[in-house]
Amino acid sequence: MTPKFSRGFLFILILLIPLCLKANDGYDLWLNYRKIENKTLLDKYSKAFNSYYITGNSETLKAAENELKRAFSGLLGTKPKVLNSITNNCIVLATKNESVLNGQISAKEYEVLGKEGFIIRSVKINSKTCTLITANTDIGILYGVFHFIKLIQTQQINNKLTITETPKLNIRALNHWDNLDGSIERGYAGNSLWKWDELPNTVDKRYIDYARANASVGINATVLNNVNSNPKILTKSYLEKIKTLADVFRPYGLKVYLSVSFTSPIKLGGLPTADPLNSQVIDWWEAKAKEIYTLIPDFGGFLVKANSEGQPGPQDYGRTHADGANMLAQALEPHKGVVMWRAFVYNSDPEEDRVLQAYNSFKPLDGQFKDNVLVQIKNGPIDFQPREPFSPLFGAMPNTSLMMEFQITQEYLGFSNHLVFLSTLYEETLDSDTYAKGKGSTVANVIEGKYSSNKLTGMAGVSNIGNSRNWCGHPFAQSNWYSLGRLAWNPETSSESIADDWIRMTFSNDKEFIAPVKKMMLESRETTVDYMTPLGLNHIMAYDTHRGPGPWVDTAAQPNWKSTYYHRADSIGIGFDRTTSGSNAVSQYFPAVRDTFNSIETCPENLLLWFHHVSWKHKMKSGKTLWDEMCKHYYNGVDKVRKMQSSWNKLKSFIDEERFVKVKQLLEEQQEEAVIWRNSCVLYFQTFSKMPIPGELERPEKPLSYYIDLKIE
Repeated sequence: MTPKFSRGFLFILILLIPLCLKANDGYDLWLNYRKIENKTLLDKYSKAFNSYYITGNSETLKAAENELKRAFSGLLGTKPKVLNSITNNCIVLATKNESVLNGQISAKEYEVLGKEGFIIRSVKINSKTCTLITANTDIGILYGVFHFIKLIQTQQINNKLTITETPKLNIRALNHWDNLDGSIERGYAGNSLWKWDELPNTVDKRYIDYARANASVGINATVLNNVNSNPKILTKSYLEKIKTLADVFRPYGLKVYLSVSFTSPIKLGGLPTADPLNSQVIDWWEAKAKEIYTLIPDFGGFLVKANSEGQPGPQDYGRTHADGANMLAQALEPHKGVVMWRAFVYNSDPEEDRVLQAYNSFKPLDGQFKDNVLVQIKNGPIDFQPREPFSPLFGAMPNTSLMMEFQITQEYLGFSNHLVFLSTLYEETLDSDTYAKGKGSTVANVIEGKYSSNKLTGMAGVSNIGNSRNWCGHPFAQSNWYSLGRLAWNPETSSESIADDWIRMTFSNDKEFIAPVKKMMLESRETTVDYMTPLGLNHIMAYDTHRGPGPWVDTAAQPNWKSTYYHRADSIGIGFDRTTSGSNAVSQYFPAVRDTFNSIETCPENLLLWFHHVSWKHKMKSGKTLWDEMCKHYYNGVDKVRKMQSSWNKLKSFIDEERFVKVKQLLEEQQEEAVIWRNSCVLYFQTFSKMPIPGELERPEKPLSYYIDLKIE
């Protein structure tokens, strides 16, 4: 029997059809190949890029070809034709020395490209006008194809393409903090992508899309498991599962790495020790490396967290970090594997400033690490705070390969509930001048290896990816994964250009949408600093969870996990004295930087309380007292979140309903939490300053006791 519908129902159904067509759950990330709406551009691109010619049939070239088909089907509405010979208006994909190129690119140009670089150029081959994407290797071709697609997505194709791109860093990695039980430490977007119980027999489609997304921004390394590693990851059954993932990732240039526990020889091998100089331990790791490379010939290597936060390491046996790293490096060396050894180390000594400890542990070891070891250093000297000065280790170890470690997941920045564009944090660090070789010796230059005798370079980001449908929880959190890839490829890229590209690729090319959203993104990190930790405050989050404020936390498993350890508020003032009269942390920097930070007059105000204990009545550059200035920042932070809400609410007509509503709801939550942060901190610090909240500012609705008891879930 045919169902009957009322006219009203049909009318509603017709109205809903456009919404269904526009629905977007965020799964496609920035590879959102929606059809170009500008008819003039659509016609232009359709005529200029309607076919392609490809040489070779490797799995990587097939991936490049499939991406072209996918992108053009979405962007232009038609599949490009595959050609047997070159014609006008075709795209040519060819590696070096293919006869079809007929000398279009010089040997010198190819030499510059290395293994991963590419050239995109408008050329004439056999009198046919075409777009050439060429490289030394197939993976270079794939990177070139993604770059070319980006130009179409962002509508930046011009009539004469002359693009040469090469990555400035060797290893461009995601560090997943995923556990074998499916949970993710400091992960806020669901459970792990890796379905260990299904592997190696079942391959989830998401693994392929994960590899595509990484390749699209040049990420070439993935560390699959938590730095607090379970030794079981090195057992035969898990290695077979990892082999399956490596096979999926390989065509996309994505190498697999593993975090390993230093005591694996004890836990898995039954040895009585994990001493890195013990011959049995050395033999065990060499045999394990051989086993891994038999299964995964292009395995990348090991990431190690040792002698930090309770993790075992070489110091348990009276050995140095260099001893431990070199033992593992020796096992990997015959297979061309590398060791990424984390410099995130500190002890529980309440008398020693935690800021000093990583530098003091690693600086004396400069030049003692093997060539296939990178020391992986967090961007700041504490722990992924909303703002930190750059780590003084950058520039201090010229005879060691150094690798940057950023956090993509927002452990201390509101989790995936808050819109925080981290690219500006990354850029601030990378642009910081170390003065290692005089003015202009930026952190970016240091990690690019410009002042080092070693050849390995790298950048890692602690992943914010989970099994949430949109990968990262917050639609805008995707931009942080994207930013990490772009800056790992070229650490000198501007956040503004990254934001512009991401918005166009993910949402819209409409200028009326781009301008306000880009403003939101570029200001969002500073907004978060304002309502959380202004003027150099740090580590005042709730204990253990790090969710929400906790400046009153004075009980913890060790002294340097307490908030009061970091802010040191008293009746006189607030801040940690790290000057030459205090802990002397300033002296870990080169003289020009040391002197700037050491003086209360020249220290940047956004780091003032990091380096100085400052009187509540100290006169700031604005003319306000420190207390009034701090209040201003806390209140400005809330006001700026409210402006973000207002801006977003005006953009409903530009994007799909699903993502619009999701962001709207999350901004409402962010605004509520920003108010909690503001009220908590102002009321708590007021108990020390004894000064009134400036009269023009709204008063907190609840007493301090309410906020101390409040838990943000």
